[in-house]
Amino acid sequence: MSLMNFTSIDFETANANRNSACSVAVVVIENGRMTDSYNTLIRPPEMNFEEGNIKIHGITPEMVENAPNFAQIWPVLRTYLDNRIVIAHNSFFDMGVLRSCIWQYHLPKPHFTTACTVQISRKVWPNLPNHKLNTLGEFFQIKFHHHDALDDAKVCAKIPLVAGRTVGANSMEELLQKIGMQAKIFKS
Repeated sequence: MSLMNFTSIDFETANANRNSACSVAVVVIENGRMTDSYNTLIRPPEMNFEEGNIKIHGITPEMVENAPNFAQIWPVLRTYLDNRIVIAHNSFFDMGVLRSCIWQYHLPKPHFTTACTVQISRKVWPNLPNHKLNTLGEFFQIKFHHHDALDDAKVCAKIPLVAGRTVGANSMEELLQKIGMQAKIFKS
């Protein structure tokens, strides 16, 4: 029986500024199964969308014109994060976005630990050509829309589940211990 319990998160941003989140998705894994998800567009504090970002995720200023801002979604989003292990693919980026959005609106800090699925995948599958999310999606034979926050969060969630089976770990804590990693406390 899998005791894998964690939340995966993925942000898309309007531009190079970390506080410019324009989309977020979380996927909740309980006992190795997806039990819940949350996905929303976000109106960034400045409606400055860079062409390169739009090309990546397809989100335009018009699409978020009437979306809630980060402060408005925070009470709901936070319930998916508090007292959990929260993973992200390249968590340095996603935790930076989360931190910047919390600072932007002076929001109450969440309490959780975090781990990076890029680092997990490098330890478990060192021979892959790279450890990008689309490469892992192909490796797991998952068809998905890369840079759609919900699809990315789902593929991200798959990484510890498959990694746990690969190394014989029944929980996130055991997986991290077996591969020589540990979850870090999120600091905001």
